[in-house]
Amino acid sequence: MDEPGVYEIRIHGCVSVQEALALQEPVKRLLCPDPDHAPPCDVPWGFISLGDDEQADDGIEATVLVLGVYASGRRAAQVADQVRGVVGETRRVTVSAAAAGQFEELAEQYRIERAVRQS
Repeated sequence: MDEPGVYEIRIHGCVSVQEALALQEPVKRLLCPDPDHAPPCDVPWGFISLGDDEQADDGIEATVLVLGVYASGRRAAQVADQVRGVVGETRRVTVSAAAAGQFEELAEQYRIERAVRQS
């Protein structure tokens, strides 16, 4: 069974930090079209960092935007596909398991919101 876990969806190839930050809003609207919805979120998510894009292959300095999600591996891959549609084909989007300790608040959010919903 595909158990939920924490995944990183990385959006590569932003030419500046400002461009990466500007991408957060459309990705937020994708993941949560109604910010006032009742819990739980379909997929708990959050942005944690911006960094240098080590995978930029053209030698031009680039920034990567990191989105964390708490979901099954299959659902994380689906979210990554949706993010690709929002950020455009000029940016590469990758998904992988998050490092231990990253986005721990998403797992906690998932547990709390599920408990509230079941009560």
